[in-house]
Amino acid sequence: MYDFVTQWGPVWGTVAVIGQILGFMVVLLLSLAFLLLMDRKVWAAVQMRKGPNVVGAFGLMQSFADFLKFVLKEIIVPAGADRPLFILAPLLTFALAFITWAVIPVAPGWVISDINVGILYVFAISSLGVYGIIIGGWASNSKYPFLGAMRSAAQMVSYEVSIGFVIVAILVMAGSMNLSTVVAAQGGGFWNWHVLSLDMLPWPAFAITIPLFVIFFVSALAETNRPPFDLPEAESELVAGYQVEYSSTPYLLFMIGEYLNIVLMCALMTVLFLGGWHAPLDFPPFTWIPPVFWFAIKVVFLFFMFAMVKALVPRYRYDQLMRLGWKVFLPTSLAAVALMGGFVVYANAG
Repeated sequence: MYDFVTQWGPVWGTVAVIGQILGFMVVLLLSLAFLLLMDRKVWAAVQMRKGPNVVGAFGLMQSFADFLKFVLKEIIVPAGADRPLFILAPLLTFALAFITWAVIPVAPGWVISDINVGILYVFAISSLGVYGIIIGGWASNSKYPFLGAMRSAAQMVSYEVSIGFVIVAILVMAGSMNLSTVVAAQGGGFWNWHVLSLDMLPWPAFAITIPLFVIFFVSALAETNRPPFDLPEAESELVAGYQVEYSSTPYLLFMIGEYLNIVLMCALMTVLFLGGWHAPLDFPPFTWIPPVFWFAIKVVFLFFMFAMVKALVPRYRYDQLMRLGWKVFLPTSLAAVALMGGFVVYANAG
C-alpha cells in the first residue's frame, strides 16, 4: 500500500490502493459463492442426493440466485427490537470479516498490508467478531436469540484461547509475526512446511506440529460455529441461534461474515502450517503453477475437509464442547508452546 503512494503520489496512489482492495473483495466474494455451492454439493453427495443442480449448469448459479432472493426480500425488524443495533450487528460482522483479510498473503508480494505484526492484527480483529453476534442477539429483544448469542460468545472465546497458543507455538518456530515471513520460511519442499517441520531434525518437532494442526483445525470448526460444533444455531435446540429474528439482507450479511471467517481459518492454516503459496516440491512441473494457485488449492482442500466434517461427524453436546476446549485443547496447546520453545532453543544452540 505504501509503495503505491510513494511511486504514484498521494492521489493516484490512493486510487490504486482502493482499486486493489475492491478487486480483492470482489474476487473473495466470487470465490465464496462457489465455495458455498461446493459445501452444499459435498453434503449432498455424502447423503446420496444431487444438491443444487437446476440454476445454471450443474447448479453453478445457485449461490447468485440465493443472493438475489435475499436482496429482494423485505427487511423485517421486530417491533420490540433496538432498531439501530439490530441493523448494526450484521454490518459489524460483515465488515470485520473482510478487514481481517488485509494481512493474509496469497502470493509473494500479494498482500494488502504487509505489516510486521500481522498475526496480532488477526488476533485483534477476529476477537472483535464476537461483538456482532452478541449485539445481534441482544438487539432482537427475544430470549432465544440472546441465549444463542451467549452460547456462541462462550464457544468462540473458549476456542480462541487454544488457537492463540497454537499460533504462538508456530511463531516461536518461525521467529516472526509477519505472515509473509512465516510463509517464506517454509519454502523448498513440503518437508519444510510447519506441519511436518522435518528441517528441524534430529529434533522431532513434527510430534508437536501435527497435533497442533489437528487442534487448530478442530478449534477453527468451533470458532466458526461449524458442525459438529454448531450448537448456538442447532435446529433442534435454538432454531437459528442469534440470527433467528433476522431476514433478507441482514441475515445474508451474517451468513457472508460466517463463511468469510471459515475461509479465513482455512487461509490461516495454509499460511501457518501448509507452506502458504509454496509448491509441495520445488522443481518443475510444480513450479510452473503460479504461487497464488497453490495457495488457492490448499484453501479449497481445507474447506473440503470442513464440508466433510459437517456431513460425517455427529453434533456434540454443549458440555462436551466446553470440556474439549478447556480440559483437552488448552493444556495440550500450552504444553506445546513450552516444548516448541525448548526445541527452538536447543536447535539454535546446536
